[in-house]
Amino acid sequence: MDKRYSFTEFREIIRRLRAPDGCPWDREQTHESLIPCMLEEAQEAVDGIRLLEETKDADNLCEELGDVLLQVMMHSQIAEEEGLFTIDDVIQGISEKMIRRHPHVFGRGTANSSAEVLQTWEEIKKREKEEKARKNAEKKL
Repeated sequence: MDKRYSFTEFREIIRRLRAPDGCPWDREQTHESLIPCMLEEAQEAVDGIRLLEETKDADNLCEELGDVLLQVMMHSQIAEEEGLFTIDDVIQGISEKMIRRHPHVFGRGTANSSAEVLQTWEEIKKREKEEKARKNAEKKL
């Protein structure tokens, strides 16, 4: 196939599959029903990484990463239909997290080794979890 699809077009493909006149199987899926698919595709991506190391052939890994992306898009589309969040929210959240957790790249921090990066990552992650727990506790009051 010669056509190159964009992220926006892929998003529309998923919306179309889930539309009332789309695919019956895709329309029936829920977050829960897709758990086995997510696990299988994640494992196949891991296998693809190992195959790349062995054969230097990237085609399989490219395909498997597409299957993982499909899972992310399906869950995001279902969540959008449920009024929970969109793929844009997923992208926003992970972008913010990567910037927060890499102050040595995006802030004033420094890191001279991978060990320092991992230590900082874990410290930031711990603070984030504590803050989230505090906010959740406040909501319950």
